[in-house]
Amino acid sequence: MTNKDKSSGHMSLEEFRVAGYETIDWLVDHMTRLEGLPISSKVSPGDIKSTLPKEIPQEGEPFSKILEDVQKLIVPGLTLWQHPSFYGYFAANSSPPAILADLVSTGLGVQGMLWATGPSITELETHVLDLMIDLCGLPSKFHSSKKGGGVIQDSASSATLCAVIAARQRAGGNAAIKKVRAYISNQAHSSVEKGLRIGGLESSQICKVATNIDQSMSIQALKEAIDKDLSKGFVPFFVVGTIGTTSTGAVDDVKMISSIASKSGAWVHVDAAWAGSVTVCPEYRYLIEGLELVDSYVFNPHKWLLTNFDCSVFFVADSKPLTDALSIVPEYLKNSASESGQVIDYRDWQVPLGRRFRSLKLWFVLRSYGVQGLRSFIRKHIEAAEYLESE
Repeated sequence: MTNKDKSSGHMSLEEFRVAGYETIDWLVDHMTRLEGLPISSKVSPGDIKSTLPKEIPQEGEPFSKILEDVQKLIVPGLTLWQHPSFYGYFAANSSPPAILADLVSTGLGVQGMLWATGPSITELETHVLDLMIDLCGLPSKFHSSKKGGGVIQDSASSATLCAVIAARQRAGGNAAIKKVRAYISNQAHSSVEKGLRIGGLESSQICKVATNIDQSMSIQALKEAIDKDLSKGFVPFFVVGTIGTTSTGAVDDVKMISSIASKSGAWVHVDAAWAGSVTVCPEYRYLIEGLELVDSYVFNPHKWLLTNFDCSVFFVADSKPLTDALSIVPEYLKNSASESGQVIDYRDWQVPLGRRFRSLKLWFVLRSYGVQGLRSFIRKHIEAAEYLESE
């Protein structure tokens, strides 16, 4: 392969074609030898940085040289999340269809902050999220044809923050911030507390509810905590239930949590980040019993549904508190489509303005594997877990 034009640094389209084939070949080779590589890096802090080129080259280097350095300098410092023997944290799923979709998304280079800046980005995302409702047996109130809808966030951390912002808006916004109280399990993910802190709460406003012997949230403890705060004039505004805690895989009783929280008007958010994917199999939907009562729900296809990070699906029963809190419309974002009220502008459903074409990879996965393929994937994992438990 010839080097790119030294005067401009640009890679020609034909060079891009060759480099693309070379990159796919490298990835396939990496996946082929993955099982024989060490899962964890053996390097010490600073080792990788010390081996990297010390200066930017004055003239552009051949792409093959850069790829060689990835193999030689970068791979030795990686923890191999796709390794078949990696059991840390969660299954960081990747699949060829999703990888290729990410390539297409990046190659298209489009920006979906408004419907007007990418109609296909918006409408495919809306369509895919509606499909996920059917695939996972979620309540119809999350469908885009209702008051609510779905959006793809980068992670459950961002989704939870958006739920906090929407709940705060519904509870009275900044004016009420000192009076509100939130309730989370002492097994809830750290991102929940982080989202509450970003949302303006002090630690004293976050009640960590005790758990039962199975590590699920104690309904009695939740009721007592809410009643105590109400008696003191505080406003319960946010309650989080977890389906599949990170530490133990515990499942909270969403139905009972919602019943208790609804009496005080608190927003109920359910975090099913890694375990939510299991509901593609109808036999496991008992885990989300009571979901029709909650205000928001999140799970991550990038944890157990063959979709590359980042892809977190976030649903709300009513999008108005969220968009009321996050919608700011300067002159440069005004357009006739938005003003018509007939389109969704997902910039109002997230903290950042800009957004990538994330729905493309989820769409590729859904179409490539199909319902039966996805169910088979989940069931095989569960069978393996049951086998290990029995040994």
